[in-house]
Amino acid sequence: MSSDGHHDKHPRLVELEQMVRDGRIDTIIVALTDMQGRLVGKRVQGEAFLNGVIDHGAHFCTYLLGTDMEMNTPDGYKLMNWETGYGDWIASPVWDTLRVLPWLEKTALVLSDTIDEETHQEIPVSPRTILKGQVERAAAMGLTIKAGSEFEYYVLKDSWEDQHHKGWAIPERFGYYNEDYHLLQATKAEPLHRLLRNQMTEARIPIEFSKGEAAPGQHEVNIRYDHVLESADRSVLFKHGAKEIAYLNGWGITFMAKPDHRWTGSSGHLHMSIWDAAGEKSLTHDAAAGGPYGISKQFGHFVAGMMALSRELAPFIAPNINSYKRYASLSWAPVNIVWGRDNRTTGFRLVGHGNALHVENRFPGGDMNAYLTYAAMVGAGLYGIEHELPLVDEFKGNGYIATGVERMPRALWEGIQALEKSSAAVEIFGQDIVDHYLNAARVERDTYDSVVHAWDRETYLERS
Repeated sequence: MSSDGHHDKHPRLVELEQMVRDGRIDTIIVALTDMQGRLVGKRVQGEAFLNGVIDHGAHFCTYLLGTDMEMNTPDGYKLMNWETGYGDWIASPVWDTLRVLPWLEKTALVLSDTIDEETHQEIPVSPRTILKGQVERAAAMGLTIKAGSEFEYYVLKDSWEDQHHKGWAIPERFGYYNEDYHLLQATKAEPLHRLLRNQMTEARIPIEFSKGEAAPGQHEVNIRYDHVLESADRSVLFKHGAKEIAYLNGWGITFMAKPDHRWTGSSGHLHMSIWDAAGEKSLTHDAAAGGPYGISKQFGHFVAGMMALSRELAPFIAPNINSYKRYASLSWAPVNIVWGRDNRTTGFRLVGHGNALHVENRFPGGDMNAYLTYAAMVGAGLYGIEHELPLVDEFKGNGYIATGVERMPRALWEGIQALEKSSAAVEIFGQDIVDHYLNAARVERDTYDSVVHAWDRETYLERS
């Protein structure tokens, strides 16, 4: 107990209070992640923070967890609608997540869980809470899930404002030839990539590599693996921070899955492994089990679960209309739900040896909401263990031409249909969460279908 009669404060909170007192920090961002994976929240002035304005969290309107990308308030959400009056919930800071942001002057950021002020219960449809639920399921099974994210993105010559004024025409990329592993081409945008690597690492989002990717202006960053909840935190912070750093330094950047049908899509690959309850011993490898490449029986079930449910959990993995345009044959983005050893044509790529053995899930795009995507894949893996699903045989060769296997949906409407029929999704998440995110997907689908696009005019204006 501390002298004021309260439990000892979290050491990061104590550290933050000291930084505010001595002038190193004057702004604290209290952030939560919305359904689309964006950070939303409030900025707290330093003196107000010391005076206790967020001792019990920061209020936010319930609609933030029930909007579309345009911040409209669609019908169909049980927890937030005009009848409920769109009241407030609480963003409750998770002090473990506190970061000082070197790209914003005297600014710190803390991620939040979302709480009902009356019941003190977490809001079940909140993305971070959904992932925490799957982490708790794993813990109950004696497992820790570790994971790491890779993000691909395009560096653009046009800023977002330029794009807006041009009517969102095809952007001009920073670069004019495939720069996969090219050091010279990468050097041209190194002023941005260097900021991303070093400022992110300084903000406790450890970046291991950056490299050119398989298209002009496309780059990739690898974030160090850790406990899956920490990795999801790092993922949402990386995307948000990368956009801020790019904007503040005059660069354009996008994590959109497929900015143009002629471009290589941008991925958000997940690297996943299972560990013991203490998180100290990898459980992916067991030479005595007789599985391919030494895969343990338990990890075989885990991978089998991810494969079996990828299609019906697609709206949690590929949440946007545009996400599905990335799934194109011979494009470096997978289409078929098969696995292979170090095979980039398969949806699941087994890599590493011994205790470092793990699986890379190549289906998520750069547009993913990491909390939801990790939650879906952890939930599916645990489902595979619980139901002892057998790992199918390895696919060898060109995974794009595999036959007799499931493939990812070709469009969001198909993903919606698969999720609507999924009893496994309800077993993993519960009906309310499934309904909430089905509604979000239907809103996106229906909005897109009602809009006249440039393709419509090009195809029909003269010739129809």
